[in-house]
Amino acid sequence: MTREAMYDYLIVGSGIYGSVFAHEASKAGKKCLVIDKRDHRGGNVYCKTVEGINVHWYGAHIFHTNDKAIWDYVNQFVEFNRYTNSPIANYKGTLYNLPFNMNTFYQLWGVKTPAEAKAKIADQIKKLPFSQPSNLEEQALLLVGPDIYEKLIKHYTEKQWGLSAKELPAFIIKRLPVRFTFDNNYFNDTYQGIPIGGYNKIIDGLLDGVEVRIDTDFFSNRVYFESIAKKIVYTGKIDEYFNYRFGELAYRGLKFETQVLDQANYQGNAVVNFTDAETPYTRILEHKHFEFGNQEKTVITYEYPLLASKSTEPYYPINNDENTRIFNQYKALATAEQNVIFGGRLAEYRYYDMHQVIGSALKAATLELDR
Repeated sequence: MTREAMYDYLIVGSGIYGSVFAHEASKAGKKCLVIDKRDHRGGNVYCKTVEGINVHWYGAHIFHTNDKAIWDYVNQFVEFNRYTNSPIANYKGTLYNLPFNMNTFYQLWGVKTPAEAKAKIADQIKKLPFSQPSNLEEQALLLVGPDIYEKLIKHYTEKQWGLSAKELPAFIIKRLPVRFTFDNNYFNDTYQGIPIGGYNKIIDGLLDGVEVRIDTDFFSNRVYFESIAKKIVYTGKIDEYFNYRFGELAYRGLKFETQVLDQANYQGNAVVNFTDAETPYTRILEHKHFEFGNQEKTVITYEYPLLASKSTEPYYPINNDENTRIFNQYKALATAEQNVIFGGRLAEYRYYDMHQVIGSALKAATLELDR
């Protein structure tokens, strides 16, 4: 930073966190520059229009929250539809409803009452040879028993994390949603839906009037970018910011394969999870169903999990003991940075839902701008 600084804030990353902070700072009269190394704005909520369909380019994003203030905040930019997330699990060609509810239990065992379902699960758990979990597999078995675990949890989880469930810590699955009602609504939140016209409308609203440069990598000209603003809001990888001083933090990544199909309806649902071990992808998204589309064609995306690297996009932090130890070292350095605000899932090395990112960015902006 120099005394000739042209901006009050340089915001690195145009995802939700950076865009919310930029919006609030701009409203407060601050001059902001938002940069993003990608060729578009919006980070992972970016939607690309294909055959008239808003394609969630970096995986499904379903907005849900119990916080009315957050709900009102996003609704100032766009109207939301009534989409309810009701994914289907495909296990070796047999379909089951998610989350685990009476429809699932009927499909598994033919039970028709909550009492029958509870008794079936309790009987399976009672037969387990352990009572305290030492890994994810044992934790899941103690929660729902072997039938649900083997068909709907084990292989999907192992594909997602790239490890045996016996190697994963129990805390990853502290609880599992089990409902003894015929309710396929995945989320319990009061407010949920998809923005009509896609998430780009929210980002466009947040960044209206804010200077934005895409195809611009902070690290390609770091000295320059650090010199043009009084403060930096950094939403990228915290280990990269500190030049991997303590080593790389591990993430799971995703590979997307998107296809246009010359048919109106491929799978009849926006999200179908593939919970067997043999299928290499974890799920197929059919994007038109997020917005009740009636286009003549459809667009589907296969999601393949992989281990993220420096050259691939990180998605899910692997918050095991070793990575937590490394992150805490970076966090100590970040705390000592006087003119940098670190925020978002990469800079904080934690998984956020969208409403949580918005809440975190609003809190940071309030603390900063009220000074």
